[in-house]
Amino acid sequence: MKTLYLIRHAKSSWDNTELSDFERPLNKRGNRDAPFMANLLKSKNIQPDLLVSSSSLRAYSTAEYFAKEFNYPIEKIKTDERIYEATSKIIVEVIKEIEDSFSTVFLFGHNPGLSNIANIISDKLIEPMPTCCVAGFELKVNSWKELERHCGKHVLYEYPKKHP
Repeated sequence: MKTLYLIRHAKSSWDNTELSDFERPLNKRGNRDAPFMANLLKSKNIQPDLLVSSSSLRAYSTAEYFAKEFNYPIEKIKTDERIYEATSKIIVEVIKEIEDSFSTVFLFGHNPGLSNIANIISDKLIEPMPTCCVAGFELKVNSWKELERHCGKHVLYEYPKKHP
């Protein structure tokens, strides 16, 4: 069995109009929410084997907060530029390329791709993922290559505003 946590990047800043969308950093709320959500997952005794992130600044910065919380070496975060603005088809490709030695994976990315893939793999309807949302799935597969429609049992759906 494999376990996948889809994590939408934390809230980003629109303050600097000179920056491209890809280069936008986290804003104050994002810098508060990302460590909170990382700590929440850790409190549930979840331990990642691999962190995979979009190479955009806001997604990677979110992944860094999770890496710090889980004592995961930041230099081992795998970035994949395909995740930025990815369709669900591309995200499936990225997931299917994960080595089978990894059982629990955190994948950091963007909407609408993450919400779409959540609904493709889930056994039930998943609401659109707000910023810094984590949707977790126990996948009924032994290999990431076996990922298919509705192979995931929905086990977690957490987001910052759920915890005032």
